[in-house]
Amino acid sequence: MESKSSNEAEASVIANNKIHFSKEVKHVIDKVLKSDDPMDAPDFNCVDYINQLFPNEQSLVTIDETIQRMQCEVSLIDDNIRSVVRGQTNTGQDGQLALCEAQKVISTLYEHIIDVKTRAERTEEMVKEITRDIKQLDCAKRNLTSAITTLNHLHMLVGGIESLEILIEKRLYGEILNPLQAITEVNQHFQQYSDIEEIKNLSQSVDKIQISLAHQITEDFKEAFSVKKSNNHPRLGFNQLGDACKVISVLDPKVKKDLLKWFIAQQLEEYIHLFHENQDIAWLDKIDKRYAWLKRHLLDFEDKFGAVFPLDWEVSERITVEFCRLTREQLSQIMSKRVNEIDVRLLLFAINKTQAFEQLLSKRFTGVTLGINNDNQNTSSFTSGDGQLINSAFLVFHDQIGSCFKTHLDIYIRSIDRNLAELIEKFVEQAKEPFKAAEAKSTVYPSSADLFVFYKKCMVQCNQLSNEQPMYELALVFKKYLREYASKVLEFSIPKLLTTSTSIGKSMSLLTRDMQNLSTAAGQVIHNFLKEGDAQRFSKGDLIRICCVLTTAEYCLETVQQLEDKLKEKVAAAYVNKIDMSEEKDVFHRIISNCIQLLVQDLETGCESFLQAMSKVQWQSISNVGDQSSFITGMCANFKQTVPVIRDNLASSRKYFTQFCHKFVNVFIPKYINVLYKCKLTLSDGCNNVLGCEQLLLDTHSLKTALLDLPSIGSSVNRKAPTSYTKVVVKDMTRAEMIIKVVMTPVQPSAHFTQQVLKLLPDITIAEYQKILDMKAVKRVDQLQLIDLFKRTASTAAAAGLSDNTDSISTDADQQNSTANALDSTNDNINIMADATSTEISTYQTNLAVNATSTPKRAFIFSVGNFTGANSSAGDKNADNSSQSSGDRGRIRKLENLLKKRLP
Repeated sequence: MESKSSNEAEASVIANNKIHFSKEVKHVIDKVLKSDDPMDAPDFNCVDYINQLFPNEQSLVTIDETIQRMQCEVSLIDDNIRSVVRGQTNTGQDGQLALCEAQKVISTLYEHIIDVKTRAERTEEMVKEITRDIKQLDCAKRNLTSAITTLNHLHMLVGGIESLEILIEKRLYGEILNPLQAITEVNQHFQQYSDIEEIKNLSQSVDKIQISLAHQITEDFKEAFSVKKSNNHPRLGFNQLGDACKVISVLDPKVKKDLLKWFIAQQLEEYIHLFHENQDIAWLDKIDKRYAWLKRHLLDFEDKFGAVFPLDWEVSERITVEFCRLTREQLSQIMSKRVNEIDVRLLLFAINKTQAFEQLLSKRFTGVTLGINNDNQNTSSFTSGDGQLINSAFLVFHDQIGSCFKTHLDIYIRSIDRNLAELIEKFVEQAKEPFKAAEAKSTVYPSSADLFVFYKKCMVQCNQLSNEQPMYELALVFKKYLREYASKVLEFSIPKLLTTSTSIGKSMSLLTRDMQNLSTAAGQVIHNFLKEGDAQRFSKGDLIRICCVLTTAEYCLETVQQLEDKLKEKVAAAYVNKIDMSEEKDVFHRIISNCIQLLVQDLETGCESFLQAMSKVQWQSISNVGDQSSFITGMCANFKQTVPVIRDNLASSRKYFTQFCHKFVNVFIPKYINVLYKCKLTLSDGCNNVLGCEQLLLDTHSLKTALLDLPSIGSSVNRKAPTSYTKVVVKDMTRAEMIIKVVMTPVQPSAHFTQQVLKLLPDITIAEYQKILDMKAVKRVDQLQLIDLFKRTASTAAAAGLSDNTDSISTDADQQNSTANALDSTNDNINIMADATSTEISTYQTNLAVNATSTPKRAFIFSVGNFTGANSSAGDKNADNSSQSSGDRGRIRKLENLLKKRLP
């Protein structure tokens, strides 16, 4: 009973305590025991499994078969478990037997190891016993060998000292070399025995021999190369001196250094006296004689003494290096004392001769005495006098002499400044000459090319002299005369029109003819001359000259950028960030903008008289509609006369011609609309003259066609106008046509008229609406009612379309005044936009629309277009004869976009 209860308790513990494996263990089990059975899944749910097997009542028919299959599987699993459990009953006994066997094998292995170790120790003792006598003999042999070697060295040292003293006394330097090298090496061997007195004395004797030998050879060299002959002993021959040089190579390096220093100074002694600063030959104008002297001297030296000195001594190069140092110091001293006598020609002459000489030296010598390793040289290059690039690795003598000129390169910069001043004056004189357009081979002034060619030559020359501070100062001079050229040549060349005050001054004689009618005559004369001043225009030659100035400024603008890049490339790294020509580029930008503005003003002035004629036409009395009016024909003739001249002369600057066209239409079309508002189209009975409106509409359409054709007018090549230009013309001229259509619409009924205004002119302001009413000769009392209706209609439409973005709009007189001020501000903005480029125009308009929310609330409403299709007319067309959008949804969306831009 007790065993049964314990088994039940154990089973309950196993049942209650589930075994949980980690994810890694589960993953390994899944790999080893792969199974597709859903019951093997870790998240198995028996209810879901049963529902899956029997999803409906009909499936319960197979329940008996399923239960039978499950029972078979359970029986099979029980059998497997039973066989596994029975197989594990003998596992404990087998493991115990295996453990005992392993312990026995380990004990046997340990005994074998102990036995091997004991035998090894015995063997080692036997080897030591056998080799003990051999080691003693080997040590004795080494000691004996060392003693014999030391005795031999000692014998060599003692005998060598005695023989060296004899050879030194006889000056047999060819026989001294080998014993001296041997004694020097032996002496180094005995340094470890310097504590022994005898060895120390021998070492001191060797040092004394070396010192006396160095002194004797030095004296022999001085005797051999001295002018006066000594009677003590004969001079040594060149062969003996050559052997003496080999001996010196073995001695202390300081001996060789001191000897070469004395010898080089002795060789250059003549040069120092000959080219002393007090001598005439020492001045810069005879600097080539210095270099000629060195060439002759080196040739003489190598012929006479080339065999004396070893090649590795590089005596010729050392003489040359010292010559360069002396020359640099002498030239620096003499130039500092006679700086007032240096002019740029003399300075450049000396620099050119020096650079040529340094290049010659760089080809002749390796520069090893200067500590230069050609393998480690950078790959920068210098430009030689003939324009060839020479790698700096081969210019080892670069600036060895020429560095003395760098402190005086300000003379060169001042000379460039003077030359450029003279060149600019020459260009100014050329600019004062009458401009002959027919003889001009190019629209770019030749003087601009001459200026930049001179700049290039100066930059190349200065780069040869120095690419540091002088190059930066040269860049400052370039900047100065670029501004001078822009102001004195280009801006001076722009034609000027006579001012109104000049015309009045010329008419003073007319003002004094009749003193009795002074006031009337003066007023009339001033009016006439003001009118004449307004009508002044440029001639064809003036237009061509303006175009030439524009293209020249464009050429200068592009070339200045290239010049700036080249200067930054040539100048030293420390000065790269200091070179900036943005101000000069801005000057040429301004000249281009001014030229375009003058061309626009001239074309606009040519249209003034025709616009005035348009405003004086009695439109209310026109009885029939014919061809376009004479003022439109006159404006088209003005376009055909002026635009081709500008286009042909801006053929190489197409972008600026397009900019000119953009600016013109942005100025001209608003002016045309303002004149359009002044036209009277109402008959005496208060009705509109439909024929006058139709004629004006025809003229506006003709002008629109002429403006669309403006870029290619009078050209044999039919080139399509830029899309941005076409959009501006179509948009603004369509507005002018819509204004005429609004005027053609009857005022009554007023609701229909208001809706038609909002439909044709969605973005109309109250001030513009009032101008339309003035064109229709509506009385002031009726205007107030129409304006009030217009506001209510627009407010209702705005509230329906954009209730979240609109506010109530008051109708008092103060807000009407603010409306007029806002209109004036808008006109000012249009004038500003006319001066900008086409890109700047679109940017300005976008900013204006975005910033509209920050302006004070305006007392006018922009149109609301949530009208039905019944208000659209079949005759409502765009200027290019394409029908407007006919869908209500499209019109409402367009209206919402406009309101978002316009309403505060």
